[in-house]
Amino acid sequence: MKRKPPGWPKYMEAKLPAGGIRYFWNAPTWARKRGCPIKSEALGTDYAAAKARCDEYLNPFFMSWLSGGDRDAKRQAPIASFDWLVADYKSSKKYTKRPPRTRSSYDRALEDVAGYTLTDGRRFGVLNVNSIKAATVDTLYEKLKVGPDGKPRHRSALLDMTVCKLAWKVAHRNHPTIVPATNPFKGIEVEYESKQNRAANLAELVQFVRTADEDGSPSLGTAAMIAFYWLVREEDIFGRMAWSDYRPVEHPTAVQAWHHKNRKTEKVIIPLFDADGTELFPELMVRLESAARNGTLMVMRDNPDPRKKIHMPWMTGGRNPMRWVQAEVRRLCRAAGLPDEISFTSFRHGGHTDGADSGLTDAQMRALGGHKTTAALLRYTKETEAQRRVGARKRLDKRTERGNLSE
Repeated sequence: MKRKPPGWPKYMEAKLPAGGIRYFWNAPTWARKRGCPIKSEALGTDYAAAKARCDEYLNPFFMSWLSGGDRDAKRQAPIASFDWLVADYKSSKKYTKRPPRTRSSYDRALEDVAGYTLTDGRRFGVLNVNSIKAATVDTLYEKLKVGPDGKPRHRSALLDMTVCKLAWKVAHRNHPTIVPATNPFKGIEVEYESKQNRAANLAELVQFVRTADEDGSPSLGTAAMIAFYWLVREEDIFGRMAWSDYRPVEHPTAVQAWHHKNRKTEKVIIPLFDADGTELFPELMVRLESAARNGTLMVMRDNPDPRKKIHMPWMTGGRNPMRWVQAEVRRLCRAAGLPDEISFTSFRHGGHTDGADSGLTDAQMRALGGHKTTAALLRYTKETEAQRRVGARKRLDKRTERGNLSE
């Protein structure tokens, strides 16, 4: 548009595609480069609604960010809009107490929904929560199951719906007179079955460790062994497990394994020696006894930082603190010729499966892995032929013991 009417909002643009005029809000390029939290947004075809969106939310929020003031979207989004509901959830302890990696995935899921462009060009986030019905969400779910490239994204769409269901529940509890009790994200017919993580076996662990050592990244090999033998989660290995946990003064013949899960902390004391003095984890103990102690944490980067001249933790800041580790593990797995399905998580799953193959009971597995229930344990222990063989042999031995026909 060459001429703009009086009161035209700053940063709002009009475009004239084949379907008629549409309005958009775009942050300046320099602001996006500086990390402006507001993304470009389609405002639909109604000028009055687009102007109100810019005047009441986008531009005040942008100016607040620009001046370094209050960046809380909850105070800028119109009350009772889905954007407001999302901001309310993200200011609650149900969100803030979750680990950074979880919050990052939740952020993407919430933005998938709030940022979805409706047929009239508006974002889903501008809808009033009272207008969002189950049928609306069902239609949205069907759309989100297919990515922009036409490929299915069932798992991501399911996470989108699950996180929004939680956000709606929290917002209703906080504002029961504003957010309806009927949760439209609840009861969606799901077509997706979660795919189990691939468990790495002992031979694959050995190959990974050998490749890591040859690559000059022995710390990642050590981390994989800790996950496999002591069943520790990757965030705890790279972010919390310290040298002081290995044979501490109060437990000189054991290691303290920490498990942080669902905002709860579980400490498991794992013995390093049997009653007769036999080392229970000789491969890992030899490695740790000879490893360089480059910092407080047991697993640190192998080379000093070029600028800081000290060894840094593998975990970084940001929304996904494990991204650097994941990239390096992926690179080493390829170099080792391991299947693409193997990730760092595979080593912990492999340790659980190795324990089940060795004939450990559920109680023994829970004690080693810090699990509270057998249901939680079953997520990690994969069924294998070895387990069936051990089970069949135990049945045979029991029948023979009773003097049955299997003698």
